[in-house]
Amino acid sequence: MTSAEAIARIEAAARPADLFGPDAARGYRQLARLTHPDTHPGDSAAARAFAKLAALWQRHQAGTGPVVARGDIANLFRVPQGLLKVARDPADNDLMRQEARALTLLRDVPAPVRAYFPRLAAVQRRQDPATGTEHRGNAIGQLDGFRTLADVRAAYPRGVDPRDAAWMWRRLLVALGAAHRAGLIHGAVLPGHVLIHPAEHGLVLVDWCYSCPAPAGRIAAVVARYRDWYPPEVLVGQPAGPDADIWLATRCMTGLTGELMPPALAAFARGCLLASPRRRPADAWRLLAELDELLERLYGPRTFRPFAMPA
Repeated sequence: MTSAEAIARIEAAARPADLFGPDAARGYRQLARLTHPDTHPGDSAAARAFAKLAALWQRHQAGTGPVVARGDIANLFRVPQGLLKVARDPADNDLMRQEARALTLLRDVPAPVRAYFPRLAAVQRRQDPATGTEHRGNAIGQLDGFRTLADVRAAYPRGVDPRDAAWMWRRLLVALGAAHRAGLIHGAVLPGHVLIHPAEHGLVLVDWCYSCPAPAGRIAAVVARYRDWYPPEVLVGQPAGPDADIWLATRCMTGLTGELMPPALAAFARGCLLASPRRRPADAWRLLAELDELLERLYGPRTFRPFAMPA
């Protein structure tokens, strides 16, 4: 096969199966060698073909088709088990391993709270035959009908009614209480990692890549676009405790409701955002009881309020 034939074959391909047969790795290496920019400096057709080849190879590696979402450190692909998260950079393989360890540990939490955590369906390793680098991946069980708090905030630009945000806040504290009791600090309770089911009032706390052992541990990394959300001790590399998760959860809730939060609830939130970790609440279960008392004073006995995302 000549370089021109390789370029034409890649240009004509619409899906991985059009390029990669039974010996997919060998086929990929051959096409990559014939179109690599180092071999064809200044050849724009070869450069385009090589870029398309790399994208099709990534899809083949995932075995799932195109990327359906891009997380902080991983691409997400649809698989029969649900979603497969594959680290984009091999340097983040350790974070994927940490998520797998955390989700394995969370399998043993009591059944009533197990639904607050994603189910680890499989752990995968994928090797790039061109470089030999390994990309770690975790397959997570399907979460149909769930939306992130970032989606919810975007759908309600003026803020979510605090009476609706209340059930999300309560469930988030339940998830954190169960995780802390299981010996884990999530480390990245951020709007994109908190999923809710609007109709069923469900909640799942996802992306455990940044988790560390409780009662105190160092969070491996911060999500750059949310850097200003983190408590100060995390940003200087000090150990984080359960209070750090409560801080981030509170930021999620204040961001969700915006200016609609009543003064008493805003004061409650400020108590969770004190600069000193020792002065912040660190027991999510106790904080939940305090929140319930405050909500009852503000709104009366709990009732089910239907919640829906705008069309």
